[in-house]
Amino acid sequence: MTDHAVLNPAVPRLTSLSHGGGCGCKIAPGVLSDLLKRSVPLPAFPDLLVGTETADDAAVYRLNDEQAIVATTDFFMPIVDDPYDFGRIAATNALSDVYAMGGKPILALALVGMPINVLPHDVIAAVLRGGEDVCTQAGIPVAGGHSIDSVEPIYGLAALGVVHPQRVKRNAAAKAGDVLVLGKPLGVGVLSAALKKNQLDDAGYAAMIAHTTKLNRPGTELAALPGVHALTDVTGFGLLGHTLELARGAGLSAHLHYADLPWIAGVEAFAAAGVITGASGRNWASYGESIRLSDGLPAVAQALLTDPQTSGGLLVACAPDAVDDVLAIFRADGFDDVAVIGEMRDVSDGKPRVEVA
Repeated sequence: MTDHAVLNPAVPRLTSLSHGGGCGCKIAPGVLSDLLKRSVPLPAFPDLLVGTETADDAAVYRLNDEQAIVATTDFFMPIVDDPYDFGRIAATNALSDVYAMGGKPILALALVGMPINVLPHDVIAAVLRGGEDVCTQAGIPVAGGHSIDSVEPIYGLAALGVVHPQRVKRNAAAKAGDVLVLGKPLGVGVLSAALKKNQLDDAGYAAMIAHTTKLNRPGTELAALPGVHALTDVTGFGLLGHTLELARGAGLSAHLHYADLPWIAGVEAFAAAGVITGASGRNWASYGESIRLSDGLPAVAQALLTDPQTSGGLLVACAPDAVDDVLAIFRADGFDDVAVIGEMRDVSDGKPRVEVA
């Protein structure tokens, strides 16, 4: 297997300097929920269209009848050892939250924490260059930022976007009968675990980078479809966690079809061999009581469904008659793995959940 470390053996591997990587660094959803409950409620701001009241991907503030600002921030520790790739992945992941609200990015600010006396300056510069190149691809500048001397390497963006107030796509507006569409294949957390164990070959690494650096630009166009009711992206809480957010926000039950889920090549075999992340277990401990897994699923299903995704795909809840348009928008932007994975249904007991069969 190939060691995708920094070529200079005197330079420490980026992943060796951090206790977690990518969106697997996220605070477990149950712990985060407890922390947020302790926050003081916000006063009423009539123009704050999206705040902390739901588990949405970004804040949205209305400027006027035609314009609203989408604001988000996202940063994490290295998921790979190549500094340029780390910067690209982190920037792509941060911009995804703007797209997940239906917005179009307009600028970004870099958030940088680096062990200055441990990493050579050219390594740190490569991280920044990776982020800048992704922003250039998205058509926006990195217009500033903030940096600190940190024990662990950290990189990400504060990103701003714009959206028409009537096109904001929240993660809490799904309707019973909606079809669920997923834009990217799953398994990034498993591949990152394989990388740390030096078990990921060149093809696996290339696939991992291709998916994690692919901008979720279809979100902007999806926002214009009246049949698209809810939108989010699948990141650190895994497919189950982010689907559960859709269900709880709408007061519905989400039903996923395991056989229809798209996986990055090799992921299922790695998971079957025990190559998974610790975040999978933390995710399940946080929300497993709201999940129903049917008998007959593979033994690794729970680990795979809770696998933390870094820069994962958009998850769309849309009316059945909008599915063809949604799929066409994804495919036109090169999302060849886009898949219909389930539907939203009413609940009879008032308890939103996710069921997988």
